[in-house]
Amino acid sequence: MNGSKSRQILTTLCMAAVMAALVALGSKLEIQIPSILGSSRFHLGNVMCALSGLLLGPWWGGLAAGIGSAIFDLFDPLRIMEAPITFLTKGLYGVVAGAVYFKVFKGKSNYVSEAVASALAAVSYIAVYLVKCFFYNGLLVKGLTPDGAWLGVLEKVPSSVFNGVVAVIFAPILGVALHKALKAAHLEANFT
Repeated sequence: MNGSKSRQILTTLCMAAVMAALVALGSKLEIQIPSILGSSRFHLGNVMCALSGLLLGPWWGGLAAGIGSAIFDLFDPLRIMEAPITFLTKGLYGVVAGAVYFKVFKGKSNYVSEAVASALAAVSYIAVYLVKCFFYNGLLVKGLTPDGAWLGVLEKVPSSVFNGVVAVIFAPILGVALHKALKAAHLEANFT
């Protein structure tokens, strides 16, 4: 392996580790909302999940988003059992953002392309998350009736949509700025 290729791999690995840490930290910056069937929360983790895909591409971005979110779950006794599911669902967030940005928009950094990629990732994640809330949290873990599980899903919709909208607004702002900085530092890798 030549020096340039190994440097690129090391840079990508380091960027993925930093993004995983930022996803975990962003997930920790939260506001809890109590409810009848549990709780909901507003947090910044989704911004970092989308940003992971925008900066690292679908596979490394998905890995960073999934690992960072799973780490957050592992440090919360109430969420520890959901860590593998979170790894997959939040990983999807990074995969979709990265795939749309790098495959559809060819990695051309501007607010619109990064916002569209973030929006499609948010919609994909919200759909998968709400399905998980119905089947896993509602029916399996809490043993609710289907009607009760739907009520639990409905409680999650406002915070999920809010978190998604925040990600669609702020991930592209950060993405455009970081793409410019990475390009100036000759650290922007080719993830296509």
